[in-house]
Amino acid sequence: MKKALINIDYTVDFVTGALPCGEPGVKIEGEISKVTADFINDGHFVVFAIDLHKKDDMYHPETKLFPPHNLEGTSGRDLFGRLEQVYNTNKDQEHVYWMDKTRYSAFAGTDLEIKLRERGITDLHLVGVCTDICVLHTAIDAYNKGFNITVHENAVASFNEVGHTWALDHIKGCLNGKIV
Repeated sequence: MKKALINIDYTVDFVTGALPCGEPGVKIEGEISKVTADFINDGHFVVFAIDLHKKDDMYHPETKLFPPHNLEGTSGRDLFGRLEQVYNTNKDQEHVYWMDKTRYSAFAGTDLEIKLRERGITDLHLVGVCTDICVLHTAIDAYNKGFNITVHENAVASFNEVGHTWALDHIKGCLNGKIV
């Protein structure tokens, strides 16, 4: 069993900025930073899968759903709080990988699966925001690709507590994911 951590969208815009989770997102700062640092320090592959949008992109489907967020070249794409320091301290390590994504799932249109397969990774640990959007869609794709899934409950958050709880239940009940 080789494991990796996928750290999803824990950015300024998704925590306190243009499309914020607000207090639930702020509350997980300590745990998401700790889990990420532990994975890095233990030598596991750690992926920062970070949403990237272009200003006024009328062809992107999210343009009709959400206000502009995580725009290229803006501070809204910076990692939030202590996680920024964890990343900056470790970004030059071979097992730390920053990956831009343009859809909810970290697998959609990216090289994530290739990076995981070439390392023999079978188990994915997920942290980040939003539990019922990008974390959930990444978990579904991971399940469909045959990966084992673990979600760190105290390191995920969403805009909506009902959606957050539903997503965790769905990951556990329908994707055979572990919630720790």
